[in-house]
Amino acid sequence: MPKNIVITGVSRGLGRAMALEFARRGHRVFGGARDTAAIKSLTNQTGGEHFFSGLDVADENSVKLFAEETLSQIKAPDLLINAAASINEPAPLWEVPADEFSQLMEVNLTGVHRIIAAFTPSMISAGSGVIVNFSSGWGRSTAPDVAPYCATKWGIEGLTQALAHDLPPGLAAVAFNPGIIDTAMLQKCFGEEASHYPGPGEWAKIAVPFLDSLDAGHNGQSLTCPGM
Repeated sequence: MPKNIVITGVSRGLGRAMALEFARRGHRVFGGARDTAAIKSLTNQTGGEHFFSGLDVADENSVKLFAEETLSQIKAPDLLINAAASINEPAPLWEVPADEFSQLMEVNLTGVHRIIAAFTPSMISAGSGVIVNFSSGWGRSTAPDVAPYCATKWGIEGLTQALAHDLPPGLAAVAFNPGIIDTAMLQKCFGEEASHYPGPGEWAKIAVPFLDSLDAGHNGQSLTCPGM
């Protein structure tokens, strides 16, 4: 049965790959990202029943407008995917500028809260829906030079488990580790070694059916993409 899928961070990488694969599988996709050229490309590529719009999760008004436009077309998301995220320039924590650290928190944590606050009431009214917050392997482990990113993804794990307690029956919140995929973010950290891992398109063919299978019974779980 077709679902209404809301995804943040659809301009590139995993977000874009998910949007295309969900659309290919017959679901209706509502996506947002900061890159307006990428938004236009997705719109042209997927057709008129899908909705792609500018969205900056670090901007309260941008989130409000995106939510209003989306909820004017659907009752509520069946699947709400918080995929928008940034990573710091690799460096020891004491060398990371304070403004870069703050901006990472604003996107990776506060931005997730903004999206949840904007959409969850509609899902509660509908009595169903799954919220998927993208975590990371570095939300369950650590590595040098990415302490700010690790902090946000460990935060996502805790935030999601706490949210799961708040949700009424029929809804679910899940922390999702996508695995290691050859994206621009991974290239920043792994360099040429990133090419040894699957790309977003290949990953999406596995991840999207898995995400599509989630239901209220998965509430509070920390999951990892199969095979990743």
